[in-house]
Amino acid sequence: MLNRIIKYFLYNKLVTVIVIMLFVAWGVVTSPFGWEVGALPSDPVPVDAIPDIGENQQIVFTKWQGRSPQDIEDQITYPLTTSLLGIPGVKSIRSSSIFGVSSIYVIFNEDVEFYWSRSRILEKLNSLPTDLLPPEVSPAIGPDATALGQVYWYTLEGTRRKQ
Repeated sequence: MLNRIIKYFLYNKLVTVIVIMLFVAWGVVTSPFGWEVGALPSDPVPVDAIPDIGENQQIVFTKWQGRSPQDIEDQITYPLTTSLLGIPGVKSIRSSSIFGVSSIYVIFNEDVEFYWSRSRILEKLNSLPTDLLPPEVSPAIGPDATALGQVYWYTLEGTRRKQ
């Protein structure tokens, strides 16, 4: 069935072009951007952006391959956590230690600006005493977007009224 449809569109190029043009026109007509499309009617689909409801958090990752979670906790996670507690505006700190990796979630108060908190953590990480962590370990701040906080969700609603 699918092979016959593909073969039909391969042999009938004019029909293929017309179908593609119809799909493009339909996409332009229903796009949520409010484009002025001249003769085509404009019927944009409404889009609603849900605000960022995630916590104001920064993540500090540290890798130390081949070590047990207890070693990671004792030699990396705990010393880093106690060092990061002194940053202004910190609401709480959560951490986890697994095989070879330490993750520290620094949660700030809501009134603290996102990039200001990143720069304070980077300053703190750069000013750590040299004997605080094992020599081959270097902590790094996570990306500036998390799955919880920086993603906007969109909903598409039809044009028909609910009855």
